[in-house]
Amino acid sequence: AAETFTVGAQSVKVEFTNNLTFTNMQNSQAGISFAETTGTAAPAKIEFDFGTGKGWQSILLKKVDETKFHNAESDVTLSTLVDEKGIATFTLTSPNPFKYRFTFVSEMKKLENNQHRIFSFFTDELTNVELDDEENGDRAIKWAGIDFNYHLFGIAFDKETSLLYKSAGNTFTMFSTKGENALKFHTVFVKKEYNYLSSLGHNLQNSVDFGIWGFFAVWILKGLQFFYKFVPNYGISIILLTLLIRLITFPLQWKSTVSMKKLQEVQPHLTKIREKYKDDPAKLQKESMELFKKSGANPMGGCLPLLLQMPVFFAFYKVLYSAVELVDAPFVAWLQDLSNKDPYYVLPILMTLAMFLQQKLTPNTISDPVQRKIMMFMPLIFGFIMKDLPSGLCLYIFVSTLFGILQQVLVFNTGKSNKLATV
Repeated sequence: AAETFTVGAQSVKVEFTNNLTFTNMQNSQAGISFAETTGTAAPAKIEFDFGTGKGWQSILLKKVDETKFHNAESDVTLSTLVDEKGIATFTLTSPNPFKYRFTFVSEMKKLENNQHRIFSFFTDELTNVELDDEENGDRAIKWAGIDFNYHLFGIAFDKETSLLYKSAGNTFTMFSTKGENALKFHTVFVKKEYNYLSSLGHNLQNSVDFGIWGFFAVWILKGLQFFYKFVPNYGISIILLTLLIRLITFPLQWKSTVSMKKLQEVQPHLTKIREKYKDDPAKLQKESMELFKKSGANPMGGCLPLLLQMPVFFAFYKVLYSAVELVDAPFVAWLQDLSNKDPYYVLPILMTLAMFLQQKLTPNTISDPVQRKIMMFMPLIFGFIMKDLPSGLCLYIFVSTLFGILQQVLVFNTGKSNKLATV
């Protein structure tokens, strides 16, 4: 007969049936329910193969006391422990060697903020598997679970064990290939706050997908948290951190703008040289290099500083797109959730206008008219892309663009660029 067991304290509880199917978890740290996160009434189960020819099968447990359970037929004992942090530890032992497999089941769902249910697992890197995708492999999985709307239901292991895994339809399965006498794992149901996940261990903080720029992203998140301590508004924290980053990268921006200004000034002379020596590539290259040397212009000077800033830009993007800290975080009257899009598109419009203004102020070194027209439409295209992305991200780009405009005006007013009277 089906029977449900509950283990844990008031803040953290785990419910599972006597056949080791997990049906519910409660954690006071979580912001949404377990059912809303997983999408099904029975999102995970464990099955065993004792090598008796019966294949994969469930075992029926009977309760021994509040934390211990037993199956007489296979002589399997289950011990449980739930700590205050939010981790439930399960230890299965048996004198009879067994193989085991975990199966996660979920249902597809996507929200307006582009959050959608996925299967996730971590080896030496984070892998996200879309529901209905078919994948399989053999990896040392440290944890795996269901990820949705900044929450994670997962199962983690203490030791690295090579497991086969397979994703098909709405299921994700991982299973061992050799018999063991003991299995220890941990279940977690958490809101994906980076600091909280780090305190739990088991590499769970890597469930926050910061991408390839993770190192920079962690420090950007810490910066947002730092400013939030003094001004408890994540919108203002984004503005302050954006200004700080712009100040730090100002020398690069200065060099880039000055270099582009010089390149703009030598463009007419460079065009004459190209026309004059169009049939003599060697002479063209020599005269062009002498022109750059005389003017102090560097063809790469405008690009290299910007390339060095790209890791910061993409890291900021990933933080604002992935950090749960911005969920339901208000900024101003019409923006009550920085993790969601601007409902009235105010920020995307302001951002697009600011980008148009910056484009007008930026020295144009493109001579091809077709490329010029394409560049004119880039702010509009970018604004269209950004309209449905988190408003916190739009706020960052808008403020960064405004500060970039001020930096450009400052550079132009210094008269640092050297104009060529004649060549």
